[in-house]
Amino acid sequence: MEKFEIVKYTNELKIKIVSIEKVIKPASLKEEISSLEAQMSKSDFWDDAANATKTINKSNECKETLASFEELNNYYEELQMMLELDDEELYQDADNLIKKIDQAMHSFEEKLLLNGEYDSNNAIIELHPGAGGTESQDWTLMLYRMYKRFSERRGFVFELLDYQEAIDAGIKSVSFLIKGSNAYGILKSEHGVHRLVRISPFDSNARRHTSFSACHVTPEIDDNIDIEINENDLRIDTYRSSGAGGQHVNKTDSAVRITHLPTGIVVSCQNQRSQIQNREKAMQVLKTKLYLLEEASRKAKISGISGNNSDNAFGSQIRSYVLHPYAMVKDHRTNVESSNPNNVLDGDLDIFIDAYLKYNASK
Repeated sequence: MEKFEIVKYTNELKIKIVSIEKVIKPASLKEEISSLEAQMSKSDFWDDAANATKTINKSNECKETLASFEELNNYYEELQMMLELDDEELYQDADNLIKKIDQAMHSFEEKLLLNGEYDSNNAIIELHPGAGGTESQDWTLMLYRMYKRFSERRGFVFELLDYQEAIDAGIKSVSFLIKGSNAYGILKSEHGVHRLVRISPFDSNARRHTSFSACHVTPEIDDNIDIEINENDLRIDTYRSSGAGGQHVNKTDSAVRITHLPTGIVVSCQNQRSQIQNREKAMQVLKTKLYLLEEASRKAKISGISGNNSDNAFGSQIRSYVLHPYAMVKDHRTNVESSNPNNVLDGDLDIFIDAYLKYNASK
């Protein structure tokens, strides 16, 4: 790398660091960490376990933010040293260092944007085919695989909750839990209708088809949420579990579907080994949905929690995936595009997520 390129990059990095410093206020962060550690050192700290856990999580979050900022500062000083020593051999190492800085900066900027009330929570995702028949069912299966691959790329834990295979092709519905740091904050951008345009493999005349699938993203709320559910308001059905690809998980009616009659909310779970475990998991998901619904009604902010519900059909899509007559994926909220749908469908969603977080923060 040429010296003038390093000088330019170093100057730009310094401007970014100064901007970040104004936002996070490192001195205030250090004071907050000291205050939290003082609370954690008290003998009665664990008397309130729920509050203690929140305090520890807050302390860890502050420490991580401060450590990330100091890492960027150290990288800046290393680049400055290269310039001061004016050694061409050191300039050759600048490429690798700048790649590290870009990666660290990306992670840090994303973290700063994930400051919503539930952003740090795990994410529950449900996919439902819309207009398009068999095509949409197959499209829903493709989306399911896309989010599974995204989860693997990010190092998240993927847990299947319910999988309803369609008779002809694809899936009728699927729900899964993605566990990891800021999983909901990262994946909330996916909430909405996704549109696919391609030559249908199910059309003997090889015509182009448009199909739709709805993606619902909800934050997982822990078991300690305070919400009462009247058993008389529930309809509980059991059925035989079946895994992805049609393989049976077991031969008993262990899968559970719970319908909350007053609201019409339906949750299902089949991934646990017993009917009791599936019922417990389904009840946890139902509590989460009812809690968010109640809070949204109280605060009138349903769109800020899980997005607006839209028709699962043409005109309501948040993103289009075009495989024919040209190759492109476009997000209609941010206008960000990718010319490589194969990579996107293999879980490479970062450009869309980053753009949405910035777009959401600017609203």
